[in-house]
Amino acid sequence: MIDTAWTPYCGSAPDPGAWIERWNSDPVFLAILATTTAAGLMGFGKGADRGRFLAAMGVLAIGFVSPLCALSSALFTARTLHHLLLVLAASPLLALCLPPLRRPRVLAATAVATAVFWAWHAPGLYARALSHDGVYWLMQLSILTSAVWFWAAVRASRAHAAVAALLAAMVLMGLLGALIVFSGEPLYAPHFASTMAWGVTPLEDQQAAGLIMWAPAAAAYLLVALWRINGLLRLAPEAAS
Repeated sequence: MIDTAWTPYCGSAPDPGAWIERWNSDPVFLAILATTTAAGLMGFGKGADRGRFLAAMGVLAIGFVSPLCALSSALFTARTLHHLLLVLAASPLLALCLPPLRRPRVLAATAVATAVFWAWHAPGLYARALSHDGVYWLMQLSILTSAVWFWAAVRASRAHAAVAALLAAMVLMGLLGALIVFSGEPLYAPHFASTMAWGVTPLEDQQAAGLIMWAPAAAAYLLVALWRINGLLRLAPEAAS
């Protein structure tokens, strides 16, 4: 039985011909975004941190104001892209704006960020978030803040620890994607009635989302790990001389 009472924050699932016009005009969110952006501009001055902060705010605007917000009500694939924008774009940009952590605790940060991301992709919690605005924002804020902690810890950690954390995050992101791909049945009830308008079944939509987690999202952690390894290799000859 399909529950048709979903009332996600981004509105009802749009039709393919109308989604591009569905911009989020929530005055509360727009005011918070504008106030946060203005405060950041005053706080960061004219340096590189200001540019990173503005880029992070732009990513958040794409995720919560652009038609991607409405599209994520229709397709789990779009919701996955939305979450990955938080984890792989907005979060590292915000982490770079923060002062380096004195105690990175990268193991704890990796465990928390992974647990939060996995928990919100459990079918029951996911469905709850798409039927209650308070739970929705708890999902978004917990994913964002835990990911910021992860990237800040990776940044402040020694290369060996950072690489280990990145590889662990890569494996766990890929594992979640693989579990979603091979589940064999649709899991996410809020999308059961909305995907067919887009020419895909709920299971096909879910599999596409899992593939995105499994391959490109997991690969993003690997690329950063390789970058840290490259820096470590460059320092090795200097340390030996």
